[in-house]
Amino acid sequence: MRRTLPSFAALTLACLLTACGDDSGTTASASTTVTPAATPSASTPAAIAPSADTATATPAGAPSAPAKPAPPKPKPPVASALTCAQLADAQLGSAAAPYNGYPDYIPLTEGMWNGEDGASVELQKPCAVGDLDGDGAADAVGTVRLRAGGTGQFWTVAVWRNSGGEPAYRALVDLGDRNPVTSVSVSGQRATVVWLTRSDGRGMAELDIRRTSVYRLSGTTLVEVSHTDAPYTP
Repeated sequence: MRRTLPSFAALTLACLLTACGDDSGTTASASTTVTPAATPSASTPAAIAPSADTATATPAGAPSAPAKPAPPKPKPPVASALTCAQLADAQLGSAAAPYNGYPDYIPLTEGMWNGEDGASVELQKPCAVGDLDGDGAADAVGTVRLRAGGTGQFWTVAVWRNSGGEPAYRALVDLGDRNPVTSVSVSGQRATVVWLTRSDGRGMAELDIRRTSVYRLSGTTLVEVSHTDAPYTP
């Protein structure tokens, strides 16, 4: 007698056979899937390469190199020294330090000036050059004589400051009538003036004292620091 498998069993066997065939086919065609590397997003910072400054930075604890000193600033050029010859065409007097009452300066021309009032001013030989105001530039100290008619001869010591190599009138001191200057010198920001004068009670023509006065410049004034007297015989 021929046996016939039950339908349920046949179906089960068919399913098993089919499943096995599918597994075999799936296994044969399976492949490896590679997930690509994630691309850095804006929120994920990329690795930063060390900069040149970081690479050459001094290690911690190591002594740093000493800073280079700043180059010295160049000194301004010092004006060339004045000369006594320049005073022959300089201005004498100013509103701040007037000369013999003149409200403005008087211009010397070749060492002379003649006023409409008949007065005349003449630059004298005693003169010296040297720094009086401490700026390193040599100033000039000169002497002038005013004749205002009659026998009067009024002597004055004047200072011209060195302004870029040109004389700029600065200060003066009046010595009085018929008190001639014999010499002038400048040293240590002091002007030494040797001049002749007279004792009390002597006549104007009776010069019997040789006075040596030392002056310093103070603004528009020559201030006498000291003086010494010695007998003088004409």
